[in-house]
Amino acid sequence: MFSLTATAAGTAAAQPPGMGLDFFIMMGLMFVVFYFLLIRPQNQARKRHQEMISNIKRGDTVVTAGGIVAKVVKASEGEEVMVEIADGVQASVVKATITNVRSRTEPAEKKS
Repeated sequence: MFSLTATAAGTAAAQPPGMGLDFFIMMGLMFVVFYFLLIRPQNQARKRHQEMISNIKRGDTVVTAGGIVAKVVKASEGEEVMVEIADGVQASVVKATITNVRSRTEPAEKKS
């Protein structure tokens, strides 16, 4: 029995208290996983949204965060875009609230 407790006490004393190298390796691996699963995709989505907003031009159909579908009447370099919600009804919309841009489409061909 004495040898069992002496062996257990010997191994406990051999390991230094506190954080070892394995802790830092695990934290590094966790950061890499978080980066590739959370941070990187969010940055890419933000970059695509910013590019989409910067390419808005007159005649595009846009969808706002509130679900309003409108046609761009005036696209300026500032933060706002003038859109036409209905015939003769124009509103100024902040570019950051635009969630989707549908470019002008060609009219559908008539089938014979």
